[in-house]
Amino acid sequence: MSMGLQARMVQTQKLAPRMIQSMEILQLPMLALQERIEQEMNENPLLEQQESEPGSLEDGDLPPSADNRSEDEKELVVEDSGDNSDDFERLQNMVSELPNTFDDSFRRSSGRMQEEADRRHDLMANAQSRPESLNDFLLHQLAELDIDDDVERIAERIISTLDARDGGYLRTPLADLLPSDHTAENYEVAERALKVVQSLEPTGIAARSLSECLLMQLRPEFEHFEEMEKLISSHLEDLAANRLPQIQKATGYSIELIQTVRAELQILNPKPGAAFMETYVPNVTPDIILEQDENGDYKITLDDDRVPSLYISEYYRRRLQDQSCTEEEREYIKRKINSAQWLIESIEQRRSTLTKVAEAIVAHQKKFFDEGPEAIEPLKMQQIAEKVGVHVTTVSRAVNDKWMQTPRGIIPLHRLFVGGTQTDDGEDVAWDTIRLKLQELIDSEDKRDPLSDESLVKKLAEEGMTVARRTVTKYRKRMGIPSSRQRKDWSLAKK
Repeated sequence: MSMGLQARMVQTQKLAPRMIQSMEILQLPMLALQERIEQEMNENPLLEQQESEPGSLEDGDLPPSADNRSEDEKELVVEDSGDNSDDFERLQNMVSELPNTFDDSFRRSSGRMQEEADRRHDLMANAQSRPESLNDFLLHQLAELDIDDDVERIAERIISTLDARDGGYLRTPLADLLPSDHTAENYEVAERALKVVQSLEPTGIAARSLSECLLMQLRPEFEHFEEMEKLISSHLEDLAANRLPQIQKATGYSIELIQTVRAELQILNPKPGAAFMETYVPNVTPDIILEQDENGDYKITLDDDRVPSLYISEYYRRRLQDQSCTEEEREYIKRKINSAQWLIESIEQRRSTLTKVAEAIVAHQKKFFDEGPEAIEPLKMQQIAEKVGVHVTTVSRAVNDKWMQTPRGIIPLHRLFVGGTQTDDGEDVAWDTIRLKLQELIDSEDKRDPLSDESLVKKLAEEGMTVARRTVTKYRKRMGIPSSRQRKDWSLAKK
């Protein structure tokens, strides 16, 4: 073993901070972009937002946004290498042209302060309040009951094990809620506590099985109370599998009566605790607006009204020319100008890329917007990337969490990317089209003899769509369609 120096050439790829920020800005949806801009403005005092109050601009005048500033202003400090002396010389020349009467103190305008206050107020007003949990709901009911302390203590333990995501079932054995050396008397107290919990609302809570949950919800006043009780107790699996002849043979009930009872069972709730499950509903703000003109052509516009026009503070431009500006302060201003310019250009790049990607997608899926979901065509991100002239990962970032407002409603951009197959004629067909055709075949089938998955494959082949049986089975299950046995109507089978 020895030590020495060796020279070699290695090619590596590194992303500059500016490129990383540009990709991050591109990936942000509208609401997240607004939050990012707000954060940058709080951290960077050089960033200013254009105030556009009624009557503040003359006809033909435009705010100093990134689109209408002079070339000198657009070229401000965009390189992170070198001393940027030329850039700052141009900056100082621009400062000399500003009016002499300029307030050197930095402060936000009253309009901007009011806007920020309104925005924070809206955020607080629109914040979702935490809904009452299943456990809290049950504990509040339990506190109103006059029961023994021992029973109440075990009841609280039982409630603590219930999960709304599981429907509110008791999955923990009662013995596990008691000390390891519990007695028969202790177990009897636990059973009494369980009955107390099961008497609470919602009805069916803390059941240990599906049949127990449904039986707890039965009421003697139901028209077919006895039949419902018998089917739940002894034939629940046969009902789920649509084995009605077996139930008929075991109970002596007619097929018509069994079907009637099964329909009445639909009013019972198999997951009574699921109503307390917290559901996340995202706030959707479309980034893109798609409109159709009088000629039937589609026009893409970005919802830029929500994105403020940013520019670099004039105060700090003048500060650079001030002789009292220290070297440390000057370096700080240069660094912040760089950061501000990067953000402004990243937002402009996002606008340009998102527009091009959206236009390419709409051009490919025009039939979808004209005719509906059944006309959607197969589309891959690689196709859009090649058409726009960017990398496929750029397309992925551009469509991620982005929504488009269209004549057919607000839809996510990624919804327009679908896989597909080819017909016997070589025509591309999207999987969504096949699923719609599959639903159509099942809706029109003879319920006395429903189509099996193999029969569905043959029917699709007659339409020119060659699909494997396992694919039909997968999509049928995803669509929540039961098997052919479960779809059979036994009341029609003997007619």
